[in-house]
Amino acid sequence: MSSTDTMAAPALAGYHHVSLTVTDVDASERWYARVLGLHRVMVEPHADGGHSVVLARPGTSVFLGLAAHPTNAAEAFGEHRTGLDHLSLAVGDRADLDTWREHLDALDVPHSGITEATEPFEYALIVFRDPDNIQLEVTWS
Repeated sequence: MSSTDTMAAPALAGYHHVSLTVTDVDASERWYARVLGLHRVMVEPHADGGHSVVLARPGTSVFLGLAAHPTNAAEAFGEHRTGLDHLSLAVGDRADLDTWREHLDALDVPHSGITEATEPFEYALIVFRDPDNIQLEVTWS
């Protein structure tokens, strides 16, 4: 291993945002607003003629871009392909997952139910999918 392999990487403060390519930005924006409580911050044009709608959760650092590209073939998302596998959002307390389960049930959003584990550390999560089949998790650890 060379000395550059062991050098510390420059500082990071956390994730800034995640952007997802979707088949219908308007429908996805409505879904993310209803399910995750996100609100539109801005629209960003792309050089390819598409655009992204940037959403945020007020009072948090959660930002999500929904990208529309004119060459999108409108295929369903698949975590088996190179790229995104899933997006996990954090909650501060285990009891928050019970509230999320109730929220998803009230909105008729299919989900996995809450899964709990103690190895390799204690955590719990609930899994569901957006209109393009992108897997989302809400996780407590």
